[in-house]
Amino acid sequence: MSTSKQINAPRCGSIESIHLFAAVAIGAAVVAIAVPTIAQTPTPSSKTKTETTTSVKAEPLSGAELWTLNCNRCHMTRTPGEFTAAQWQTILMHMRVRANIPADQAREIQKFLQAGAGK
Repeated sequence: MSTSKQINAPRCGSIESIHLFAAVAIGAAVVAIAVPTIAQTPTPSSKTKTETTTSVKAEPLSGAELWTLNCNRCHMTRTPGEFTAAQWQTILMHMRVRANIPADQAREIQKFLQAGAGK
């Protein structure tokens, strides 16, 4: 017959193994999380290089450029002479909402289209 100490001996060993495994797993998780964070932290250097950037003010796009960029995203563009100025105004109002065109860009596009509109 076996005694209760013999039965409990393997269980104690396996519980200790589980505790050891848990401790190792937690330690590995901490290292896995901490290492990328440490690796991405910039190290201060005594020879800090200062870069100066000059701001370049970009010129706004013309109505023709905005018209080409916005309308070609979804369909073939039409020539300005295909519609009257009033028709372009209606079309642009509808397409401004659908294409999410900002108001200032829509005004430039409208000027371009109405300047070349048909009669």
